[in-house]
Amino acid sequence: MDHVNNTWTQTFILVGFTISEMQGSLAFLGILCVYLLTLSGNLCIIFLVKTDPGLSTPMYFFISVLSFLELWYISTTVPTLLHTLLHGSSSISSAMCFTQLYVFHSLGMTECYLLCVMALDRYLAISRPLHYHALMSTQVQQWLAGATWLAGFSSALVPATLTATLPYCSRQVGHYFCDLDPVMQLACEDTGLQAQVCILVIAFITICNLVIILGFYGSILKSVLKLPSATSRAKAFSTCSSHITVVILFFGSVFIVYVGPPVVRAEGRDKLLSLVYTFLTPFLNPIIYTLRNREVKEAVKRTPKRIRSMLRKP
Repeated sequence: MDHVNNTWTQTFILVGFTISEMQGSLAFLGILCVYLLTLSGNLCIIFLVKTDPGLSTPMYFFISVLSFLELWYISTTVPTLLHTLLHGSSSISSAMCFTQLYVFHSLGMTECYLLCVMALDRYLAISRPLHYHALMSTQVQQWLAGATWLAGFSSALVPATLTATLPYCSRQVGHYFCDLDPVMQLACEDTGLQAQVCILVIAFITICNLVIILGFYGSILKSVLKLPSATSRAKAFSTCSSHITVVILFFGSVFIVYVGPPVVRAEGRDKLLSLVYTFLTPFLNPIIYTLRNREVKEAVKRTPKRIRSMLRKP
């Protein structure tokens, strides 16, 4: 083992995936293409929401905030994944490792809170339509968005601090980025208590937000069923379908990796499952909100004309 004074290591080694050089090269090209498409898709949503008057509603404001978050979320882990696929096991300084761990979990917890706020927005729009714009004013939107980031980065301090203050003797992280469980396994002492605290914090935040989201959608369902026509009910449901899909993808994979049974979270499986919420979900979000949303499709069609008019201005 590489260590300093038997308690600390200055660098970690990210093992990544154990695959052949040919498979690594093909995976690198595929993931790089998807990564660039993810950045482009989320940037496109942000651009559309900021420039198209038809998307100047609270719902699309929060979608643009989610897209902005996904840009950082996927960029926290994918560069190290690409590096390990291309070059094999890669070294990372302890400072960078714990920074990556903190930022990754901060963004993940921020997304939990943001998805909850987006459910609140849908609840107010459908169940309180007469008071919706007053309750969800621009100032309230900005306050709620800022509160999700503050809550997320504050909550992640607990697991990040517990992990960073442990003494480490081993260097090889059995993952493609610095995550809680793979890093804690390298500690020189028993980490059972710290691991339980980290899981409790993550589980508490995840479960609380999910319960609130389910509560909002229970109220939404009651309100929708009271609508007089099938057309109005279908329209109300359609505004929620994209958000529900994203909630299922995100919370489902997080529960399996961090709260699921140990046999599911075994090394190898957790790396594959983590690709769902670190890589696949940010890629699918723009597609889900574009393909399932008529207003976004219309905004995309208006974009070339709007760009031409902008270029003509002196």
